[in-house]
Amino acid sequence: MKIGCDIVKIERIMKCGEDFFEKYYAEEELEYAAKKAKPYETLAGMFAAKEAFAKATGKGLGRGFSLSDVVVLHDELGAPYYSLHGAALKEIKCIEKAHLSISHTSTDAMAFCVVSYED
Repeated sequence: MKIGCDIVKIERIMKCGEDFFEKYYAEEELEYAAKKAKPYETLAGMFAAKEAFAKATGKGLGRGFSLSDVVVLHDELGAPYYSLHGAALKEIKCIEKAHLSISHTSTDAMAFCVVSYED
């Protein structure tokens, strides 16, 4: 088992341009955030979740997969979970489960990831 944690300033995400959102977020993520009362808090939480996942896998950023390959979705109760695509799916074959928790204040978003591996 490995863990990863990340904190993102919401203001940092608010200042990003359209290129940033297109590069790092899937269409489903952008659509989900657009429906929220505070979309930038949601987007900051998702970005923190992507970075927390990269840390938990031990790969870090830019090693083996892109953050755009790590998609943060939400179940019917709103609980976040990961959906892996592209290089992330190929690179991280031995992961059994990646657990995710996201939280935020008015200024910061934080995500915590616990990755369990197959024996």
